[in-house]
Amino acid sequence: GSRPPWVGLAAAVWVQVAAGSAYVFPLYSHAIKEALGYNQKALTMLGVANDVGENVGLVPGVLANRLPPWLILLIGSACALLGFGTLWLAVTKTLVMPYWVLCIALCIGTNSSAWLGTAALVTNMRNFPLSRGTVAGLIKGYVAVSAAVYTETFNGMLQNSPTNLLLLLALGIPTACVLVMYFVRPCTPSLDEDNAAEHSHFMFTQISSVVLGVYLMVATILGDTLKLSDAITYLLFGIMILLLLSPLAIPIKMTIYPNKPKREKTSTLALSYSTDSLSGPDQENSEPLLGGTSTFVTGANDSDEATDVDLLLAEGEGAVNLKKKRGPRRGDDFTFREALVKADFWLLFIVYFCGVGTGVTVLNNLAQVGMAVGADDTTILLCLFGFCNFVGRILGGSVSEYFVRSRMLPRPFWMMCTQIIMVITFLLFATGLHSLIYVSTTFLGICYGVQFAVMIPTVSELFGLKDFGLMYNFMLLVNPLGAFFFSALLAGYIYDKEAAKQQPGVLEPSTCLGPDCFRLTFYVCAIVCCCGTLVSVVFIARIKPVYQMLYASGSFRHPRSQQLH
Repeated sequence: GSRPPWVGLAAAVWVQVAAGSAYVFPLYSHAIKEALGYNQKALTMLGVANDVGENVGLVPGVLANRLPPWLILLIGSACALLGFGTLWLAVTKTLVMPYWVLCIALCIGTNSSAWLGTAALVTNMRNFPLSRGTVAGLIKGYVAVSAAVYTETFNGMLQNSPTNLLLLLALGIPTACVLVMYFVRPCTPSLDEDNAAEHSHFMFTQISSVVLGVYLMVATILGDTLKLSDAITYLLFGIMILLLLSPLAIPIKMTIYPNKPKREKTSTLALSYSTDSLSGPDQENSEPLLGGTSTFVTGANDSDEATDVDLLLAEGEGAVNLKKKRGPRRGDDFTFREALVKADFWLLFIVYFCGVGTGVTVLNNLAQVGMAVGADDTTILLCLFGFCNFVGRILGGSVSEYFVRSRMLPRPFWMMCTQIIMVITFLLFATGLHSLIYVSTTFLGICYGVQFAVMIPTVSELFGLKDFGLMYNFMLLVNPLGAFFFSALLAGYIYDKEAAKQQPGVLEPSTCLGPDCFRLTFYVCAIVCCCGTLVSVVFIARIKPVYQMLYASGSFRHPRSQQLH
């Protein structure tokens, strides 16, 4: 591939680390609770606002096809400045604000994550259309590790000050975006699937991200258990910055040791994917990102007759409907409206809701869950969840990519497997044993991350990349929905009810201790994941013939070269 996509990927790393602001809510939530005198239910509703802001990205999803990425990043930066700046003013008591204003401010602040994530993910998925799972795992993996980046910065550079953290979010996110927004842009996609150098570049980026994750976890635990000098703290912070810069080694290496193009034909194909076809006012009339050239990309000249046989077999399984010839087939570019009427779209939504909607409940209440079972330091729990979430995203992307290419195994198979593990994990949480809290958090973090990494390429494979930004952000609505139903209505209510039992003389008790604080919540989450597992079995059976078509040659291809417009 050429240098620009890799420069964009390296810049997207910083964008995604900045976009992890919603994950650090537990680091300053206690300060909000203490400074403003809120109870657990009020704090839980703030957690819902946190999730709503992070995941309601329909507006940036719509605008992803109409505005350049730099402008989307700029809008996200403005959201961070306004939202977190308002929270900082409230917590420092510079201004007195009502509760509803803080909810809106937090929602606006974390909504910057939706703008930043949409710009980074959509651009890089289009720049690397043949490595969707790997790119999705990397991009979303760095969002997960951002929780550990913020935690390390919070413990070391900010002296555990929630007000300083809010100020960093208000000023640091816009600064990072302005510095890199020029490089996050659509460019000639990388279309050479047999390029060994490209595979090694992805491997290097994955390894460097895992090294960063392990380093951050170790550094956070060391900083939390030992009293480190200022010099050691600054050294640890400097190493973290160098590891975050490591993806830049790829475009630097490509500059020093440029590869000569193997074929004149490849560069001719690349010209058809000009940046104008990826963004701009004429996109509605442009060809699909992967359409019209699939025969060349796969290196095989399959006959239309053979493709029709595959389609007829898929139709027999109920996955493809050939009666409406005007409608797109699985793997083609769907519009958002066309996808909304497909059963597979809603089956994926339900499966994703069951896995992520329950997982986000634990994440939002992780500090209170730890305190309820007697964990001394909930910062380590947050760091552990963040690291395991990151590992799950990297593994979910790369493992599903390997098996979909080698065995044509539908990616949602891994969503089903992890939801089975999540059922067991929620039952472990329900025991309320201190000795199991770290093991449970580890398993839940990994499973939670896999759900993200698998959902993203599945959407793009079944429904195309044309309206991918909007479909992806629609799927993310399950986070605030899950937070509202399972966290605010269920977990917050039960927690306050148990706290009132433990402190009968207190008007609004704020602390609950013991396994009963969250036991019923965990039982409900386990039942929901059981339902998700059953739905995923149906979903996998429906889309299996589609994946057999898309990956019959060992790499992604369209069922047939065609023009949709």
